[in-house]
Amino acid sequence: MALLSLLDVYVGFGGPPVLDHLNLQIEEGERICLLGRNGAGKSTLMRIAAGENPPDSGTVTQPDGVCIARLTQEIPEDLPGNVRDIVTSGLRADDISEDWEKDIRVDDLIARLGLPEDRAFNDLSGGLKRRCLLAKALAAKPGLLLLDEPTNHLDLDSILWMEEFLLEEKIPLLFVTHDRAFLRRMANRIIELDRGKLTSWSCDYDTYLVRKEELFVAEERQRAAFDKKLGQEEAWSRRSPGARRTKSNARMEALKVMRAQRGNMRSATGSAKMEISEAERSGVRVVEAENIAFAYPGGHPIIRDFSMTLTRGDKIGLIGPNGAGKTTLVKMLLGQLTPTSGNLKFGTKLEVVYFDQMREQIDDSKTVAENIAGDSDSVEVQGRSRHVISYLQDFLFDPTRARSKAKVLSGGERNRLLLARLFTKPANVLVLDEPTNDLDAETLDVLEDILVDYAGTLIVVSHDRAFLDNVVTSTLVFEGNGIVTEHAGGYTDWRNELARIAVAKRTAAALQSAPKPAAAKAASTAAGAKLNNKERKDLETLPAKIEQLEAEQATLSVQLGDPEIYKDGGAKAAELQKRLHAAEAEHAQAVERWMDLDARKDA
Repeated sequence: MALLSLLDVYVGFGGPPVLDHLNLQIEEGERICLLGRNGAGKSTLMRIAAGENPPDSGTVTQPDGVCIARLTQEIPEDLPGNVRDIVTSGLRADDISEDWEKDIRVDDLIARLGLPEDRAFNDLSGGLKRRCLLAKALAAKPGLLLLDEPTNHLDLDSILWMEEFLLEEKIPLLFVTHDRAFLRRMANRIIELDRGKLTSWSCDYDTYLVRKEELFVAEERQRAAFDKKLGQEEAWSRRSPGARRTKSNARMEALKVMRAQRGNMRSATGSAKMEISEAERSGVRVVEAENIAFAYPGGHPIIRDFSMTLTRGDKIGLIGPNGAGKTTLVKMLLGQLTPTSGNLKFGTKLEVVYFDQMREQIDDSKTVAENIAGDSDSVEVQGRSRHVISYLQDFLFDPTRARSKAKVLSGGERNRLLLARLFTKPANVLVLDEPTNDLDAETLDVLEDILVDYAGTLIVVSHDRAFLDNVVTSTLVFEGNGIVTEHAGGYTDWRNELARIAVAKRTAAALQSAPKPAAAKAASTAAGAKLNNKERKDLETLPAKIEQLEAEQATLSVQLGDPEIYKDGGAKAAELQKRLHAAEAEHAQAVERWMDLDARKDA
């Protein structure tokens, strides 16, 4: 049974249709990700699916007994009541359960989502507010859950928790996200809204990217063939055929149809053309921190005993829970905040540009163009003067949108506007706080490309795992209790490092508990028995084998941490677990063998 059906749905706002007679059917067990460019109409489609807005035409069918709940992208600024009040308000009026059953359901949700039930909603952090609103949506026992950018403002621990929770609950989903790691793990079907039309892809995200590129190439080829044919017919019509016989009249009518078809064609939105205005190169050393710490008077240390050297061209990412002190550390590294202990040494010729998470640099009372150029009609980019409308078109704002008030922009459009504003300012140190929020996948790809090529120094605060993997060269991880550690590479490199450490600890424990070599073997070692040819070869090859087994154990540990492998009832997980135990045993034997041979060699 379909949980939701949209048939021939049309929505228009005076221009080209936002939803152009599209169809959608959602079945049990589906977790569908809705993709589309910023402004394509994703939020409009979500509101229609939730029953909040009716379409201009078409049919929306929701079977009796199927409840649809929606978690919106925006967090209410002022919501009265404590956590328990908010969660309880999500109970359906038509729920015939007994009061004690409803109370148990609310208690269970509060406990499972780790919420402080007596805390006022307005006093919660952004991550806890989103968890509270999720609990409110789940209180209605929805048959279909709609999520609009669910990972916004969540830290990594909360995102990972949400993934586990939703996979465990097995609730059908329709969600919009910019987080490609979340998309890869959650979606078993992808739908894309492009120029009012909806296309379905029953595959994973990486396969979707390949197929979409193939479809785009085919579409461009068809359009080029159509344009060539239209050009030939236009040339024929301009020769003014004298004899308007039946055949000629039919050809002229066909030409009119082709003109109408070409006029109705909507070109795909191009990619943003971003470029960063780079200032004069800074000194080689940007900032050097020696055992710095920070704590507010009477409070616990936020940062303690942190040291690092940031050099020109470094690209570092900051990972940690909300409130861990990421912004505090960034301010200290930029010289905006003085550490309570330790020393900071700054380099020369530093030009810093800061991208704030809350987008407070945008003035909603001004137009998009005024936010970039003020009262002028031009901006200076990389030493060149450009018309502000032309510059904004590079960031996918058409002239009409460029003259609109900033307050009407979507989240993704506000993000692009702030990037356009900041990239006009010359900088050799770029600080980005959650730059990926609300951006569509295509714009994210462009942003990643220019940041990778950026010659200056980059500091990124982000919970987007794919973005960190693609951009940063090292990662600062907030471990808790004011401890910050530095790791080479991005998020995945850090997780693999943790897995390798865990494997090494298990190996050390296994070796400690292993039986000691026999006394006779010890005696032969003490006697300095010579190694034969096979033993000498083993001594040379065992280190590589040990390293290979450690890498395999780390990979298996990461795979066993992915809930996706348990979908088949645990068969694949059992196979991986069996191989992990075998690899651990092989590793322990190899280490013991190498230690014995090495000791005999030294003797």
